[in-house]
Amino acid sequence: MSPYDSTHAPPHSAKELSTTTDRTEVLTTSNEQEATLCSLVLSSTGISHHYHQSDQNLTLSVDTNDFSEANNQLKAYFHENKNWPPKPVSPTDGFTPTLQPPTLLLIGALVLLYTITGPWAEHSFWFSKGAGDAEAILGNNEYFRLVTALTLHADTVHLLGNCLFGGFLFHFLCKLTGNGLGLFAMIISATVGNYINVALHGNNHLFVGFSTAVFAIIGMLAMINRRYNTNTRYLRILPYMAGAALLAMIGSSGERTDLGAHFFGLCSGLLSGWILSQKALLELRKSLIFQTILFFFSITIIVIAWKLAFL
Repeated sequence: MSPYDSTHAPPHSAKELSTTTDRTEVLTTSNEQEATLCSLVLSSTGISHHYHQSDQNLTLSVDTNDFSEANNQLKAYFHENKNWPPKPVSPTDGFTPTLQPPTLLLIGALVLLYTITGPWAEHSFWFSKGAGDAEAILGNNEYFRLVTALTLHADTVHLLGNCLFGGFLFHFLCKLTGNGLGLFAMIISATVGNYINVALHGNNHLFVGFSTAVFAIIGMLAMINRRYNTNTRYLRILPYMAGAALLAMIGSSGERTDLGAHFFGLCSGLLSGWILSQKALLELRKSLIFQTILFFFSITIIVIAWKLAFL
């Protein structure tokens, strides 16, 4: 084998050494990519070197007079590129909830309430008191309906869809935010989405269903994941594209579909996701006390809303 094996030569050819054999090894490695990069470094600084492959190792050697300069250049290269390329950042940032997400609790509560209320009925006590009614909300200030409407469902199909799809998304959200913060953010985002929808519709608009909360979760997940996709413009908008695609596929068709509630739930979720991505909340989510307070406060919001409905 010749001293310079052309089949493993670096992309930029190294300068040929003179016929002198007074050479000193400056690098020995089994990593071909590392040897190639180091050869490029030496070539870029004008240092002539010898690139040799044995059965197990690749060796770079330089003229003894150039050894000190070559060694300094390679040390500088390794120092500057010590943490490159950077490791991908995970949305969890090493965060793990202390307790498992209350996914089954959420689904069980929705199913249990449905067994009590039944499907939508014009003269149903539950729906007359708790359904989203734009006239009652805007005219009589019955804002509790923005929350109670989330817990009611018009039929079994909508209930199952929201439980299965929404439960999966809620579980993933709590894995990122913690149980209390995730539940609280979901309720507030869905409530805001319902209010915007009511305000724009005006009177004579009725609505029920957990789907506003489902799309709020989609918005939060999209915004939270955007924080970790900062390499290219394409990756930055990818989460938004996914949210819009889900809205188009499952939120804009079907009988009794409230597109406005889905759309504004998604928008309020995006805003909440931006807030959840702030450094202060990313630190607070690690606090068990903070998570516990928000969890029980969220449940209290729902209980008080229904209590107001029965007054």
